[in-house]
Amino acid sequence: MATAARHRLYEDALAMLLGAMLVSLGVALYGKATLVTGGVAGLALLLEAAGGPAFSVGFFLANLPFYWLALQRMGRAYTLRTFIAVALVSGLSWATPRLIRIEAVDPVYAAIAGGSLMGIGMLVLFRHRTGLGGVNVLAAWLQERHGLRAGWLQLGIDIVILAAAALVLPLDRVALSLLGAVALNLNLAINHRPGRYLGVT
Repeated sequence: MATAARHRLYEDALAMLLGAMLVSLGVALYGKATLVTGGVAGLALLLEAAGGPAFSVGFFLANLPFYWLALQRMGRAYTLRTFIAVALVSGLSWATPRLIRIEAVDPVYAAIAGGSLMGIGMLVLFRHRTGLGGVNVLAAWLQERHGLRAGWLQLGIDIVILAAAALVLPLDRVALSLLGAVALNLNLAINHRPGRYLGVT
């Protein structure tokens, strides 16, 4: 039986940059439309919408406690790649609104396109054994160890987080955020299946 080809260092580096760019662009659409997503990113967006720190700061800081789990369960190489990816998303999320100016965006489009961009970006990262911390670390580990679909698991957790958003955002934005979460996680559930793509370190 053929073994999976080993990713080269430059391939992992390019994948991390591309994945982070896609995620940060999705975050920019969400921020403009005042939407939230699930996981640590959703908490960071929610804090920003409630008048807390900018997403770039909140996302980076909120991920710090999860590196221990990543180190214990996924190894040093995965943890290092995840730390780099989180730092890239934080930095690019700060830079994106300064590099492209989004004057207005339809919230339905923002939900679907933004959620899809984030899902595709995460898929690129997952395929190079890289996560975005938080729930992604848990979802990636459970898929590797127990064959659970990362997308479906994350969708369930995201629904709980989005329910909390109803305390801060109007209900129409919460509903659209749920639509975006479905778009994000469908991309993962359909394309990131155990055995479909095996990238090794």
